[in-house]
This record gives sequence, structure tokens and C-alpha cells, in this order.
Amino acid sequence: MNSVAVDDSDFVYAPGTSDAEIEAAAMEAALRHRRLVIGWRLGILVVLLGLWEVAARTGVIDAFFYSYPTAIAARLWELILEGTDEASLWYHLWLTMEEAIIGFVAGSALGILAGVALGRNKLAADICAPYIKTLNAIPRVVLAPIFILLLGFGLWSKVALAFIMVFFVVFSNAFQGVREADRAMIANAQILGARPWAVTTAVIIPSAMSWIFASLHISFSFAIVGAIVGEFVGARYGIGFLIQEARGVHDTAAMYAAIVLIVVVVLTAEWVMTRIENRLARWRPPVQGH
Repeated sequence: MNSVAVDDSDFVYAPGTSDAEIEAAAMEAALRHRRLVIGWRLGILVVLLGLWEVAARTGVIDAFFYSYPTAIAARLWELILEGTDEASLWYHLWLTMEEAIIGFVAGSALGILAGVALGRNKLAADICAPYIKTLNAIPRVVLAPIFILLLGFGLWSKVALAFIMVFFVVFSNAFQGVREADRAMIANAQILGARPWAVTTAVIIPSAMSWIFASLHISFSFAIVGAIVGEFVGARYGIGFLIQEARGVHDTAAMYAAIVLIVVVVLTAEWVMTRIENRLARWRPPVQGH
């Protein structure tokens, strides 16, 4: 999380301390806490990478299978500069991102709409429940060959898999968020004469936003997984194809380099989504301890 909140209930202030001094002390404590957290995070990362490097270079682990951080960094830099025989690294990345983004946006939008609609309509939810459970029980990745067969080796087979990976996660959270909406607030809105559509848009959806954003935070990584799995099954470009090609020639450094690139993309998307969530939900109090 990007926001840092420090509980100042344990601080003892001298009598006569002004509000400005208390606020300044709290801000300073929050800054110290943030620096401590960042320091520990970086320290743990450096230690882990260092142990990995030493273990691979001294033969504790087999560098052929596990590679090591400096070799991965060098291979990533080489891919950035030279690309692959098929295309530049950025073209591979862009194609995977295009598949994931289209699938993520479509899956999220339809998941939210379906979750809110069924969450508001108990009869429809009860009728559709067995079909939804049946579809949700199918492991999503096994659908990749079917989508390839139906839609071909192009963009849309990967988009379809990314969509199906996202849809059920977002749908489940949106549905549960609607069901968990504050009944007292709904009743008050109805007493004041709000129509069902107004109750849904002004009370229920804002109440479910925390559930929805919780699903969106993890859904983009699922969309990436869907796109890459689709590329594993059949593609000529993309990060999944790049990993498959590297595996075929036992280039483990390139495999890990592609994974590092995807991790950076997903973490960047997570940061952007957190900023959007914070803007749309400014009314929420800061979470303690993060």
C-alpha cells in the first residue's frame, strides 16, 4: 500500500501542546515509520538477491536451472536493446498488454454489471446460481485450447481467456458487496422516496466499492496470466511466446527476465489502481498499520 497511517494513541504529549505541534509530531512519526518500512523492504530484497547470486556462483544451486540475478539483469538489458528474432521486446510486451487490458476492461465491466444486477435481484440470482457455480468450477486455463480452436491464434483467443479469468473474480466480489450493503442506509433512502435505480447508484454501488476494488487489484494479474497462458498454447508474439521460446533453448536467464518484466508491469498497474481507488474513495478513513 502507498498510504501510511500511524496510530498516535500511544504518544504522550506534555500539557499545553498545541494541535499544530501534535500534528507535526504525528507527521514526523509517520515519515519515520515509512522510512523504516522501505529500509527493511530494500534490505530484505538485497539479502535475498545476494544469497541467490552467491548460491548460484558457488554451485549450491544449479545456475543452469536457476540462473542468477546479474545474469538475468544482463539478459534483460540485451533483450531491451536487441529484442528477439521475431520482434522487439516492446512489441512482445505491448501485444501481451493489449490482450490483458482488453480482457481486464471487458471482464471487469461485465463482472460489475452482472454482480450488481444479480445482487439486487434475488429471484434471478437463485435461478442463475447453479449455472454460475458450474461455470466457475471449470479451471480457466484449460479453456485456452478451446478458445484457440474457436478464435484462432490471433489476439481474440487470448483476450477471451483474459476475460474469463477476470470476470468471475470481479462478479463474485461485486455480488457479495451488494449483498453486504448497509440495510439501514437502503431503508432510509427508500423512506425518503428514492427509486430503486437511485438506491442502487447512490447507496449500494458506493457501499460495494471496497469489494469491487479489492477484486480489481488482483484481477489485472489474472488477466496477464490469461494472456500469457494463451500465448503458451499458440502465438507468434507476446511475453508468453518469449518464455516458451527461451524454455525451448534452455535460456533460463531470458525466462526469468521476461518474468521480471511482467512483475514490474503488474506492480505498476497495482500502483495506478491504488491511486485511482484513493481518489474515488476519499471519504474512507486511512487504514491503520499500513
